[in-house]
Amino acid sequence: MNEHGIAYFSMEIGLNAEIRTYSGGLGVLAGDTIRSAADLKVPMVAVTLLYRKGYFHQRLGADGWQSEEPAEWAVEDFLQEMVERVPVTVEGRVVQLRCWKYEVVGVEGFSVPVYFLDADLPENRDWDRTLTHFLYGGDDHYRISQEVILGIGGVGMLRALGYKDINTFHLNEGHAALLTLALLDEAARQAGRESVNQQDVESVRNRCVFTTHTPVPAGHDKFSLELARKVIGKRDDFFNLEGVLYEGNTLNMTYLALNLSRYINGVAKKHGEVSRLMFAGYSIEAITNGVHAATWVSQPFRDIFNRYIPGWQKDNFSLRYAINLPRKELWEAHLEAKRRLLERVNRETGTGLEENVLTIGFARRASTYKRADLLFHDLERLRRIASEAGSLQVIYAGKAHPRDLGGKELIKRIFQAGESLGKDVKIAYLENYDMELGRMITSGVDIWLNTPEPPLEASGTSGMKASLNGVPNLSVLDGWWIEGHIEGLTGWAIGEKNRGEGEAHSSSRDAASLYNKLEQVIVPLYYHDRERFMDMMVYSIAINGSFFNTHRMVHEYVLNAYF
Repeated sequence: MNEHGIAYFSMEIGLNAEIRTYSGGLGVLAGDTIRSAADLKVPMVAVTLLYRKGYFHQRLGADGWQSEEPAEWAVEDFLQEMVERVPVTVEGRVVQLRCWKYEVVGVEGFSVPVYFLDADLPENRDWDRTLTHFLYGGDDHYRISQEVILGIGGVGMLRALGYKDINTFHLNEGHAALLTLALLDEAARQAGRESVNQQDVESVRNRCVFTTHTPVPAGHDKFSLELARKVIGKRDDFFNLEGVLYEGNTLNMTYLALNLSRYINGVAKKHGEVSRLMFAGYSIEAITNGVHAATWVSQPFRDIFNRYIPGWQKDNFSLRYAINLPRKELWEAHLEAKRRLLERVNRETGTGLEENVLTIGFARRASTYKRADLLFHDLERLRRIASEAGSLQVIYAGKAHPRDLGGKELIKRIFQAGESLGKDVKIAYLENYDMELGRMITSGVDIWLNTPEPPLEASGTSGMKASLNGVPNLSVLDGWWIEGHIEGLTGWAIGEKNRGEGEAHSSSRDAASLYNKLEQVIVPLYYHDRERFMDMMVYSIAINGSFFNTHRMVHEYVLNAYF
């Protein structure tokens, strides 16, 4: 097994809609990364946790208020249990771990194994057995215990499975930062010492790569020194090392990863700049995210690509030849994907959406900074656009974190806007957003909408999936869209790239910009210049689809970070 030189650690990995071990962008990106590694024959092994009760199943009441139910799934139907058992210490107790294996097989048969760590064993205490049940569940105590299992238990499990010569450990976000403690302990043992010292730090730093994913403070885990000592152990040799504690009294997982990694990157060029300002003094590069093209292209477009661009699944860059796709076949493929989506929407919501109406899509985690309700800033203006410029209908989806009351209120406001607009602008909100639904929405709408508050969108990937399916983007210039936006060619910008206004004022200006683009450009183009609209569809594929994919992204990691 020593041929696997890269170990990829992620708190969540999205491989299949029915394997409920992901919540959103971070996990889906991890799954796409692994799929591209398999396609490109990159020697990788991946480690995550097994969430038997999933993230959660979303239920939306008549008023739009979200409630949650466990999203249990049949582990044995998808994963293979391994015989190895590994102990990890949590609060001084030994917790036994097993793992389950899933093979991601690439386009030419090369496979990347993914190991899911599982603490639900009869020999463990009741509370310890739950530590791998819930993704992002519980309090700080539960979270740091999970991160001990992922980081320390993950390294131990890889060693037990026979992965002895891993050259690079890739930390996909700070959740896995405690793997550095496991590596420090290995380095000390190899030197014949019982405790770690500063000399070991350089050895570990030379083997770690860290990707930070968000400027949002809530995305950076931090724990009090008291709690860290309680869960990890006193370990003065570790906590006293330079670079381990933040300001002397906090175990900040992002700073731990920053200090013990040889290569650090953000996930878009702008995010790299923002991260360098957030974490002054660190050398932070940028590798812009992508999506796994073969996973996110709808079946109608897959059929067209297979006919006209053979080999596109292995060489995503060949999608640049989409510029020559026959427009009639392109449009028919789009309509087929749109019909499938509208059939599901109308079946589940009874909204009565129509095929010949311009359909806008917005689907992502329901978080306030993503401003999913910006479209409803001025309901009368929106109603007038639909009445005078051309009909509109909008499809929403997305979960709010169970403890995010602001996110839940956001969903409720969208429901209220839909009720107020009535038949003038039909609004549908699909519950229980997952990979399958995401694939259906990004391929079936006519326009993809994204309205984050800059600079909080580190990258975003849903718009990349839309581009692969010939869907132009209408987005605020933040994250990946700064790089993918060519006005009137791949889509349209909302607002300005650089501005210093506060949130309230910028939201008002962004809403005005959004309405102007809809009224003066997009709606007339869709209804009165279909040939030009189809040109934008092929440009979206040829320019953005061919570049913003995980094949290109993994190539960059191989060249710049891994070797």
